[in-house]
Amino acid sequence: MLSSVVAGSGLLLALVALVWVRRVSRRLDTLKQSYWELRYEYTRLRSQVSRLDPETPPEPAAAASPPDPAVSFVPLSAIRKKDR
Repeated sequence: MLSSVVAGSGLLLALVALVWVRRVSRRLDTLKQSYWELRYEYTRLRSQVSRLDPETPPEPAAAASPPDPAVSFVPLSAIRKKDR
């Protein structure tokens, strides 16, 4: 009797978790789509503004913040062994 109650509770909990995960997955997909649509719209509007005002130099995004000197980029080709 007790084992069937535990098994039933486990099955019910698994179904609730499955429904919750599916809902979160759909919400995440919606957020991803909204993010990419917003980026596309932002880029499109930025290009329109730059066409309207061509005298303003574009602001480089990389120069906005200096890179952290403790973190540096190391290409994978530099890590590979050269004797192969």
